[in-house]
Amino acid sequence: MNAMLENPRDPRPRDLLGRPLHDLRVSVIETCNYRCPYCMPEGSTPEETALDRARRLSFVEIEATVRAFVRVGAGKIRLTGGEPLLRKNLPVLVARLAAIPGVEDLALTTNGSLLAAQAQALRDAGLHRITVSLDALDPAIFRTLSGGRGEVADVLAGIAAAESAGFSAIKLNCVVQRGINEDQVLPLVERFRGSGHVLRFIEYMDVGTCNGWRRDAVVPSRELRDRISERWPLQAVSPSYRGEVASRHAFVDGAGEIGFVSSVSEPFCGDCHRARLSADGRLFTCLFASQGHDLRSALADGEDALATRVAELWRGRSDRYSEQRSAAATRPGKKIEMYFIGG
Repeated sequence: MNAMLENPRDPRPRDLLGRPLHDLRVSVIETCNYRCPYCMPEGSTPEETALDRARRLSFVEIEATVRAFVRVGAGKIRLTGGEPLLRKNLPVLVARLAAIPGVEDLALTTNGSLLAAQAQALRDAGLHRITVSLDALDPAIFRTLSGGRGEVADVLAGIAAAESAGFSAIKLNCVVQRGINEDQVLPLVERFRGSGHVLRFIEYMDVGTCNGWRRDAVVPSRELRDRISERWPLQAVSPSYRGEVASRHAFVDGAGEIGFVSSVSEPFCGDCHRARLSADGRLFTCLFASQGHDLRSALADGEDALATRVAELWRGRSDRYSEQRSAAATRPGKKIEMYFIGG
């Protein structure tokens, strides 16, 4: 499908594969208090990659940028990092973004370690949804997977605080690695079945260049589905919308549902409609991109100029890395690290 063949009734720009812009993920900070091996391993962050405050977008700039993206169709906004709760006064930004006409969904992805103290303020500011990363329930395994910096009790306290603040159907993301935490899958399911929250098991991906990714460390989603279904029978559920990242499965006994994100074994690039904004104002049109497009100059020219620039960049997009992963010639030599643009 050619991007020029856009539906006149749909103002959203379409890329070269006919995919509309719908979601924007905004990294508010590039630093993190964890050192998860699959994202930001200890010693993997050269000092020159850290941003000082002057290089990060201000709240005013983030709001203006989100307004421009909303004008060209991005009604779903997700705040990411790094660890976004490290950004001071984040509820202030949430309130500004929640007030933008056209923002249909405003969400946050966090490691949960700082959530207990901020959940109520985030809810009061207008945040709609929360996703928490939770790779293990076993304290020792969790500590290892956070690079020795995290305690699972803090994350569970954050989830409880989010519940008390009124957040429902919290999404819980678990990145599964062969021989590392695959034995945590059933305990996680047992813990959160019937809670109203949604566990999502994510295949270990080759994001960035510092996580030492190996294909044999990937546990395919179909293997996890079979393992879980042997204990608690599952049935497939239709997607909520086209381009939904996770394939949905419900427990036959009615105890809720879980999801599987299968970027490696079952790539879904064909329906990808997500853009990513880095903390320093660069647009990345793919999670696996090698470089981004600086939006600061267009931002300086005003919202109209920025909206025009975003639409122009999106129309030139042809990314489908996950579908091309097996072809070595198509792999970028160096990819942006996930902690710069979120998941």
